[in-house]
Amino acid sequence: MKVCVVGYGAMGHIVCELLEEELAYPVGLECQYKTLEETDKNFDCIIDFSNPANLDMILAFAKKEKKPVVFATTGYSKEQLLRIKELSTCVPVLQSANFSLGVILLNRLVKEITPILKEDFDIEIVEAHHHHKVDSPSGTAKMLLDSAVAATSFTPNYERLGFSPRKPNEIGVHSIRGGSIVGEHEVLYCGEDEVLTLKHQAQSKKIFAVGAIKAAHFLVKQDIGLYDMEDVLFKGGTK
Repeated sequence: MKVCVVGYGAMGHIVCELLEEELAYPVGLECQYKTLEETDKNFDCIIDFSNPANLDMILAFAKKEKKPVVFATTGYSKEQLLRIKELSTCVPVLQSANFSLGVILLNRLVKEITPILKEDFDIEIVEAHHHHKVDSPSGTAKMLLDSAVAATSFTPNYERLGFSPRKPNEIGVHSIRGGSIVGEHEVLYCGEDEVLTLKHQAQSKKIFAVGAIKAAHFLVKQDIGLYDMEDVLFKGGTK
């Protein structure tokens, strides 16, 4: 397998280092190839760790050249996510808000225990990242929230201000930005006289690169369609 990495920032560097001989080349403003069209197209899969501004380029190229794409970028709009889904009708596509294997397991646990606890426990989601992160809440927090909402139909509350008490049937979402925090996500189930916490802490960015490469190995074996990291971890075969 040969992989083209779009984006040569901090994450792109790590992915390229881990790919070693599987790396075809990086694409980015700092690289020899500035766009995908400038490459020799001799690779099997694209891993995108850049930013939403590159989506048009990736969509056009992948559709034309029939290349599978692992979308590891966050901060997409709803319209952009729909366009990624549309691409999956032409080529294999894997999109995830987080590529940490631990976070994907965390999300699975949220799906399983939230229906059990929703009647008796208040649910709160807290995420923390470094002070350079631009989107809030994080894509991973949104993923965990989506799983909790799907199991409860509760209403998200992103801003709790003033003097009113907590409303029933809501899920609080809180963002912390500071220092060099790589990424922390916590789902709290708060009941009478007891609190259950599910928490994941990222110690380095390497875990996201490892997951993205694992996703690429999975994706090149798949049929046309839309996949996520749960498919990689829990299914493993063709969808």
